[in-house]
Amino acid sequence: MKYVVIIPDGAADLPLAELDGRTPLQAAHTPAMDSVAALGRLGTARTTPPGFLAGSDVCTMSLVGYDPARYHTGRAPLEAAAINVPAGPTDWIFRVNLVTVGQAGTPDDGLMLDHSAGAITDAEAAELFAALLEQWRRGAPELAATLTLTHGVSYRGIMVDSSGRGYRAVDATPPHEIPRQPWGSNLPRATGAEGRDAAAALGRLMELSRPMLESHPVNVARRARGLRPANMAWIWGQGTRPDMPSFQKRFGLSGAMITAVDLLAGIARLIGWDRLPVPGVTSYHDTDYAAQGRWTCDALDRYDLVCCHVEAPDEASHQGDWKTKVASLESIDRLVVAPVLERLRRFGDPESDPAAEGWRVLIMPDHYTLVSTRKHDATPTPFCMAGAFVRGHRTGPFCEAEADASDLHVDHGHELMEFFLFGGRPGVRAAARSGPGR
Repeated sequence: MKYVVIIPDGAADLPLAELDGRTPLQAAHTPAMDSVAALGRLGTARTTPPGFLAGSDVCTMSLVGYDPARYHTGRAPLEAAAINVPAGPTDWIFRVNLVTVGQAGTPDDGLMLDHSAGAITDAEAAELFAALLEQWRRGAPELAATLTLTHGVSYRGIMVDSSGRGYRAVDATPPHEIPRQPWGSNLPRATGAEGRDAAAALGRLMELSRPMLESHPVNVARRARGLRPANMAWIWGQGTRPDMPSFQKRFGLSGAMITAVDLLAGIARLIGWDRLPVPGVTSYHDTDYAAQGRWTCDALDRYDLVCCHVEAPDEASHQGDWKTKVASLESIDRLVVAPVLERLRRFGDPESDPAAEGWRVLIMPDHYTLVSTRKHDATPTPFCMAGAFVRGHRTGPFCEAEADASDLHVDHGHELMEFFLFGGRPGVRAAARSGPGR
């Protein structure tokens, strides 16, 4: 059997007045996704377990079949794995964002304006990350002595601290969760006495970043071009190195990941999947959707399962840009889903031809990302799947409302993967529990 998982990141949403009360999924023209829903099964899965935030780290881990309550140690360690950042078993690993905050003397003073610093380029960000570490060494040598800082992709970086400070008792807010909110009241804070010095250390590093970044030539040039400056470093997502069994060991299948996002690449690395280096793939609507579709199709000759992740709908949501979100969903449908379905059908249908290898496809956002709030949301996520031995009872289009009205609701999101791989196959029992569960 051949399998494809397509993740239109953050595609799920609530109805928008700008779309006449429809969601972006309902408004977008997506005949290929709709055909999957009509041929197979619709449902929802709760990818955010109790006690967790609805982040791509937690939700993607659930989606690919791993229980966050057991395997999740933090977001940053997953991204560190993607770019092979060295870290010992007791070192603390952090995500560092280059962000845009409001400048003094403006109406936006003190507000978090952009978690991605205006989609800053790799080259610009690399220069700023190098300058940032030097700034920390000058301004806080006692803190910087135990730090490493590594640039990832665009605005993303990874910091490792081997000091032994009490970061377990620190709560650090993701910057994309506080759009146009005061950043000063969302600095890292201690959740116990052990974390006071650790939270203060992170806050000091973040404050030290501001004067240097504000005046750096990269940002002077960006402002001159009418672009948002990367004028603060935001530290969050801490955790220690996780230990996850391979997908091959758990499910007996090889896998590969196509993504522009280090977080998903890190999850792939930790579960033994290969990351496929697709040229032209980005996190935004300028990504080469067609290349993602082609590489997914070609990889089926080498892997049992191929996961194609497209970040563009999520980034559009974080910018409050419903037009781009709809356009990205239509591009995913036309340039990824449609060619993948055509390629999968070549593997035949074992129900009518016992000699056929067979195939299945799962289309599922990792979480809701709301255009209205520019934030993630923990509402159970819609999915559709089709292929060999997959039979459903609804024939509506792929959207939130149709998924909610279906008869399949997986309360423990990490169980959906086993159900997708093996549910309904002759002689195979899947463990996913379905039912109302809402």
